[in-house]
Amino acid sequence: MELDLSWPVLWNGLFWPLIRLTFFISVGLLVGNLIESLQWTRYAAKLADPLARRARLKDVSAASFTMAFFSGITANTMLSEAHEKDIISDRELILSNLFNSLPTYFLHLPTIFFIAAPFIGAAAATYVGLTAFAAVIRTMAIVFAGKFLLPPLTEGCLPCRLKEMEEKRDTRSALLKTWKRFKKRLPKVLYLTCPIYTMFFVLKQLGLFAWLESFMAGGAGLFTFLPPEALSIVAFHMAAEFTAGLAVASALIADTALTQTQVILALMLGNVLSSPVRAFRHQFPYYAGIFRPRMAFKLILYNQLLRCLTIALVGAAYALIAA
Repeated sequence: MELDLSWPVLWNGLFWPLIRLTFFISVGLLVGNLIESLQWTRYAAKLADPLARRARLKDVSAASFTMAFFSGITANTMLSEAHEKDIISDRELILSNLFNSLPTYFLHLPTIFFIAAPFIGAAAATYVGLTAFAAVIRTMAIVFAGKFLLPPLTEGCLPCRLKEMEEKRDTRSALLKTWKRFKKRLPKVLYLTCPIYTMFFVLKQLGLFAWLESFMAGGAGLFTFLPPEALSIVAFHMAAEFTAGLAVASALIADTALTQTQVILALMLGNVLSSPVRAFRHQFPYYAGIFRPRMAFKLILYNQLLRCLTIALVGAAYALIAA
């Protein structure tokens, strides 16, 4: 397959997405640095204190959990800054990133629901509810794992110790510190993000990701517990996008070829099979700009493994209950 380097393709597929990505990463860096400079992380951490305390996570991880409800980039920036300063270890960074599964999902939940509802009606609420429940399980699993994988918190690093916040803060110096750190960090982010995003654009143009998704879609026939009509939802979900799978599901529901349960199971299966490739394609460029590339790869890998496992478990439980 030849590269299409025409201006519309370059603008829509590379330059404009890269401009948007750079803008949001810049905003995330600024906000994250400002929050840390003003020491607002302690206030934010207080909201997630009960969970973080049980997971043996420090205050910056608890604050990142709270911020993930509003901005995933800001939440990850806070973790990256703490990791570079050796405030949190590699293990705690990974667990903290996985800990944010719930707020990260809820950040996108309204969009997912309002896209799905016009296509599959009442089934959208069930599908979104099941995937949200899987996100809750992921976060609870990390809380449980933290009790065994992380050392007990010492008195000096318990979440939400607010003593230092009683001191008067110099807003001007905090702003100057934020801007100085931003100017130092942003070039490093762009140095990694731009070439990686460009590489992924070229690979997409060469058809690598389309081939991977088609290859995985070809294996949909292995799942004989679903009728052939439902497998078409899985195939379209993987070979195209989430909306394509919803469109097929809508047509099959209208034709009464499938039950609501079968449609939901097909969408969940498509979710499990298609997400890893898409997550790596879309997330790695910006993750590699925030974290070290090796750590970025590990974070995406662990996130997808845990995500696929929990969605598969919830889907299997739903199939047994609905049978």
